Amino acid sequence: MKKKSLIGSCLLALFLAMVALFPACKKNNEGAPSISDVRQYVASPGDTVLSTGNPNTSPNLYGNGGNYVVIQGINLQNATEIDFDGVAANFNPALINSNNAVVPIPTINYTTIDAAKLYSITYKTKAGSTTFLFKLGPLPPTISSISNVFANPGDSVYLYGKNLVLVQQFVYGGTKISSFNSSPDGTALGFLMPAATPTTQIIVTTKSGTVLDTIRATPTITGISNEDAAPGDSVYITGTYFQSSQSLVFGGTTITSFKVSKDLKTIAFVMPALTSSQNGGPLSVTTKFGTATTVFNVEDFVDGVFQNWDNVNTYPWGLSNTSNSDFPGNTGWYGELYNTQSGGQPLGPYNSSWYNGGQGINMGGSQWVPTANISSSPANYAVKFELYVPKSTPWIYGDIYVAENYSFTYISRYTPWINKAGTITPYYTDGWQTVTLPLSSFATNNGKGTPVPSISALLGSSGNTGMNIWFLNDSSVTVKSYSLAIDNIRVVKIK
Repeated sequence: MKKKSLIGSCLLALFLAMVALFPACKKNNEGAPSISDVRQYVASPGDTVLSTGNPNTSPNLYGNGGNYVVIQGINLQNATEIDFDGVAANFNPALINSNNAVVPIPTINYTTIDAAKLYSITYKTKAGSTTFLFKLGPLPPTISSISNVFANPGDSVYLYGKNLVLVQQFVYGGTKISSFNSSPDGTALGFLMPAATPTTQIIVTTKSGTVLDTIRATPTITGISNEDAAPGDSVYITGTYFQSSQSLVFGGTTITSFKVSKDLKTIAFVMPALTSSQNGGPLSVTTKFGTATTVFNVEDFVDGVFQNWDNVNTYPWGLSNTSNSDFPGNTGWYGELYNTQSGGQPLGPYNSSWYNGGQGINMGGSQWVPTANISSSPANYAVKFELYVPKSTPWIYGDIYVAENYSFTYISRYTPWINKAGTITPYYTDGWQTVTLPLSSFATNNGKGTPVPSISALLGSSGNTGMNIWFLNDSSVTVKSYSLAIDNIRVVKIK
């Protein structure tokens, strides 16, 4: 009996061992994965097929990261790695079974991927791997601008646009460029200017398509130092492509003597005697390649003007109708914001009593924007005024605030003593300078919050309302001394 029990025990142990091996044998015999198609991860009927692995019928999928797709096939369970264009996806195993895998497309930097792995999915499991055609790539390229069409041979030049990646061929002005580099985000393509200075066509061919563009040298105007210049004032015009400038007309006055900077981005001149009417006119710069003209007038004391102290009596808020050596070159009266040089008191930290001591200027209703243009973008119109800050008393701390008719929901603030890098530097002007505050700069939280969504949200449906401009100390220090003057307050179309 004991021997029989021993044999039985041995057989039972062997049977249990064989049973234990069944799952392992099945696991090892699952077979390598195979993909039949890739679909959109949306409810039917939107779950259209994105790829069946046939390059002749599979559409291009443009995009990068965030979207989910469904990979269908067999033996997809137990995935260890899923790569799109050679970039591994971060997938959830709970969303995968033997026939379906719901997978997010990873973020792909098309400037660094292995081009040999483009348009493919590599699916790996413990039992093997497979590669499947999936035409995921960047959008076709676009070109928006060129850094400098007049660069010297050998100088660095950049094309700007989008999807300037995976470049296969690049022709600039008839010259094939063999060496070039794409920026990591695909918004720039850098190269060295070829021996010739071309003015014809650009061709950029990438894996996603081809873009054609014409090399243009038409001048552009981006800024004017003083739009209300008096005879003898220095004026600086900023923009691009001022090479071979032939004529310059400033508000109806022809400028016969001017100087173009070496980088072709600035024109400087001294304002001659005015020959225009009171309404002035646009600024236009003409080169042999074309003409740039502003949409607004300069030397214009009528259109869009709220307050011009050349033409009105004294105003009750801190204005003067007498000459002041601090502000030379003004043709008449000026508006003065709380001038401590004139006996005003220093402003303590976070002083908001703008209505005391002549710190503010209040103007009655006027047409900021024509009613017909209320639906325009706030970026298309701007509050402008001329500003003078004497070098003898530079401005540091305190802001100029602009608001609509005592409504402080949206504020535009001007703080030129803080530069783009955030550094505090005492500020003064070289004579009168034009300040431009687009209506899009008006924002909540004293100009630091959410930008105004529309012109009507700022001005109401008529576009006709008052304006307040004042000086306020929004800092933790005391503003002991400053002296500012403004003139020719207006709202004009800038785009």
